[in-house]
Amino acid sequence: MNKYESVVIINPNLDENALKALQDKFVELINKNGKVEKVEDMGKRKLAYDIKKNSEAIYTVFHFEAKPELIAELERVYRITDDVLKFIVVKKD
Repeated sequence: MNKYESVVIINPNLDENALKALQDKFVELINKNGKVEKVEDMGKRKLAYDIKKNSEAIYTVFHFEAKPELIAELERVYRITDDVLKFIVVKKD
């Protein structure tokens, strides 16, 4: 299994419960074929440029181990989730 880091930029209009549910959904997906080491909630931050008419967004960073096959499924789920504005998954050395 490889180590990965995923930064997800989330809609700033979500309330606390909806944000927690969204994070839990991603953690559950990762844990099916890997292991989440840490979830960092970086809070609401100002964006360098507007994304979908938002000037702020909530940043969440997932540190995890997984098989490479999981990454395609994780990115697919990110893409179809309406509250995810942007995301990136990076393999750590």
